[in-house]
Amino acid sequence: MEESNNYGHQHPLLLILNQEQLIDYQSGLTDCSRCGEKVSAPCFCCAEHCGFYLHKVCAEAPLELNHPFHPHHPLLLLQEPPSSYTRCVCNFCHKTCEKFIYHCSCKLDFHIKCDLFTFNVAENNLKELEHVALQHPLISTENGDEKLVGSYKERKNTGCAFALFRLFGFFPTKLKDAAKCFGCWEPLVKYTNFSPDCGFNLHEKCTKLPFKLNHVCHRKHPLALQFNSEQSSCKICGETRGKGLGFIYGCSPCKFAAHIECVSAALDLVVEDKRHEHPFSLFPRGSSFICDACGIEGSYASYICCTCNIMVHKRCTSVPRIIKSKWHDHRLFHKYFLYIEDFRVLNCIMCNDEVSTDHGSYYCSECDVIFHVKCAMEYKNSYEIVENEDEESPDVSSITKVLEWNDAGEATVIEHIMHIHHLTLSDRVGEYDKKCCDGCLLPISASFYYCTQCNFFLHKVCVELPKVKHVWYHHCQSPLVLTSNEVFECYACDYWSNAFAYKCEECKKRTCLRCIIALTPGAHTCVGHKHPVFLYTEYTGRCVACGLEFDGLLHCKDCDFFLDHKCFSLPITSQHKSD
Repeated sequence: MEESNNYGHQHPLLLILNQEQLIDYQSGLTDCSRCGEKVSAPCFCCAEHCGFYLHKVCAEAPLELNHPFHPHHPLLLLQEPPSSYTRCVCNFCHKTCEKFIYHCSCKLDFHIKCDLFTFNVAENNLKELEHVALQHPLISTENGDEKLVGSYKERKNTGCAFALFRLFGFFPTKLKDAAKCFGCWEPLVKYTNFSPDCGFNLHEKCTKLPFKLNHVCHRKHPLALQFNSEQSSCKICGETRGKGLGFIYGCSPCKFAAHIECVSAALDLVVEDKRHEHPFSLFPRGSSFICDACGIEGSYASYICCTCNIMVHKRCTSVPRIIKSKWHDHRLFHKYFLYIEDFRVLNCIMCNDEVSTDHGSYYCSECDVIFHVKCAMEYKNSYEIVENEDEESPDVSSITKVLEWNDAGEATVIEHIMHIHHLTLSDRVGEYDKKCCDGCLLPISASFYYCTQCNFFLHKVCVELPKVKHVWYHHCQSPLVLTSNEVFECYACDYWSNAFAYKCEECKKRTCLRCIIALTPGAHTCVGHKHPVFLYTEYTGRCVACGLEFDGLLHCKDCDFFLDHKCFSLPITSQHKSD
């Protein structure tokens, strides 16, 4: 042990060079007073035994560090996070910072060990990893599909839980964070990686990245490895990931940024996919473009089909031509361009924003409905790809039999599976004493079917409902089946009813037609309000009827009117035991 300067401590400090000396000197496990981690040799300890310890690397950390991955500003060593922070998170390991940190005014923060470690990555000086065991990847990707590799014993011995959770989509938060590489924020098990015993989740390849490189998508300047402090979207794939964590390759003067994975991957010169009849060719650009497949801006790496005269992202070279969505009853077809005269309304049925006819979208050929590509495919489990165009969809199997047609092609007399008599089409609203539909219990204000032999009425839209229906908000994978003549409590609104319902054969829960209608995207007529209301699934606000706040509301575009689906679904009349 050697006596050294005190690094701001009131007592002299001793330098302990090996772990054996530390074990003899300390009475138990102690933490470093600067980084908060368990102390290990080499370290400094208080000669007066007051419990003060410092890792040697923490003690010698410079007060100011010019980091190669952040060349614009120096990183300053602070004793604690700035007082303006409610919580300080390290931009490398994503763990909370509580003691000394390296800080930049552009809100970049690091633990001492993380900042010095990444500095050594930049300097290609990683002696501390020379003796750390390597673990081999457990996930391989073939044709875009992930699968487990290696023997059962290998997977079991090297933490196969990460791969299993990743493969099947059930990823607890702690496990998900632990399974990411701190450099590229891709799954740790995807490539050969260092054992977590080293304190850093890192792919071996991410410790050997070149500091600068030239890339075909940005020929003007070389790209430099840097921290993703500005949470920039990748100019190659167009996505933003990592929440400002890890490394990216960037060109600061041109504001160009690209993920490590995207820079490392070889760009295919020609892409062929069975969903498009012609091949796509790589067309590097010096500026942005609007993808003709999805309508979203892309940059630099575009692919063109010279035959069709379209330009797309690489990921959109394989956009599905036909999908079956849980948001809609019919199949949706992808088109690169639409004709305005074919549609009454050019708003996306999900987000309710306008759809450009100059770029790609999904449309329903049966009911004049349009989706943005990003809205139709936003949630991976909300749609299925239809490979066979001629295959009949079981979800739209008819629940009616048409007996008579009029000259306009409307079914005027029908048989309905939920009623014993024939039903007749009428638009004479108000001529009958019955004011509401027997299917959904909502008021009749448009065309309807009625029974000439008994007091039974159905909206035209309720008659046209499919027998089997997928819905986006139900947790079971099984579709729902139309039922009637049962008293039930609605799964979505908790109200009791004896009208029509959709029943899940898996969990046996039922959803009333009022909620099915309210939670279906598109325009809805609301009793007592002069404008149509639209479902906004991600909007948070207060319902004007009950005064409660909800995530997901029906909203009027023309005025400040909001309803939650329960209040929208309330019956027009109600009975009370005291009246």
